[in-house]
Amino acid sequence: MNSSTVSLTDVSSYLPGPPIGADYYARFAESDDLRDNVMFRAPAFRHHVAPDESAIDMVERAAQGLIERHGEDVIAGADVLITHTQAPDLPFYGAGGGIAHRLGMRPSWVLDLHNGGCAVFVLALNVARQLLASGSGRTALIAVAQNAAGQVFDQPGVRRKAQASVPGDGAAVGLVTRSDQSPILDIECRTYGEYAGEMTLAPDPPRKWWQPGPGELCIGFTEGKITKVLARGNRQVPEVALAVCDRIGLSSRDIDLLITNQPNRAFLRNWREALELPAERHRDTFDECGNLFGAGIPINLDRAISDGQVRSGDLVMMAAFAHAGDFAGAAAVRWGGRV
Repeated sequence: MNSSTVSLTDVSSYLPGPPIGADYYARFAESDDLRDNVMFRAPAFRHHVAPDESAIDMVERAAQGLIERHGEDVIAGADVLITHTQAPDLPFYGAGGGIAHRLGMRPSWVLDLHNGGCAVFVLALNVARQLLASGSGRTALIAVAQNAAGQVFDQPGVRRKAQASVPGDGAAVGLVTRSDQSPILDIECRTYGEYAGEMTLAPDPPRKWWQPGPGELCIGFTEGKITKVLARGNRQVPEVALAVCDRIGLSSRDIDLLITNQPNRAFLRNWREALELPAERHRDTFDECGNLFGAGIPINLDRAISDGQVRSGDLVMMAAFAHAGDFAGAAAVRWGGRV
């Protein structure tokens, strides 16, 4: 083994509660100028975090698959913990310290990433790979929790909006090691700072998120913003995936399984067509889980491994963009199978 080789060794995931059907939102739907927009065509099902379920709870449940396959000592002994929570349970705090405590960890590095958004798993892989390759440890955990669907989007005022029926909740934990089991071949991360801050909260009446007031927090979508996001997302995800393909000397048609974030059906279709891949080589759980935000890639990878869609030796490409297009990333892994 090359001492600097870093692998995405395994991943496990968790979906909270029973599936919630589209009819749940149909009961609350009101007239909405954006209801027919391709961004907000509802999935058949999604899952919601329970009212008393924290992001730490979700990650602990997601980690059980890794513990069963690799043992408690491997997880507790990880040197690096990288986390992301879509809707932090407490202001100011990331979930890293609480997750480390719950999993019995004493890591040298605890990093809470907020800027990665829907592409955070790729960003976290990049950070973990750099730290482990530099000698800062032998094992890293990446823990991602998407918990906004059952909290932010299910507020009584927000769930009447078209945007509310699309998100779903879930969590996943990835195990990254210095090994050649499932080597990370290459990663591309790009920041588009000119688009930072374009995804905004829009309570009615307007206020800052921390100020008291009657208006519930929701995403400030407009037709103009949606048009820009669609254009950026359609462009950015294929661009970063093709950049990785170019550096590893392969065509996009050599990708055995493409796993992306899944904001809506239009993006999923456009991305696989841009990369010249058939539908069966692009993992799509949108109608089962909805938009899982940053947890989408690792949850879909876990499901693909578990049901045999990805096999030992396959080239897996993970690609996503974040927020209104301020970040995008792609990572290629040569999957070596679970051991």
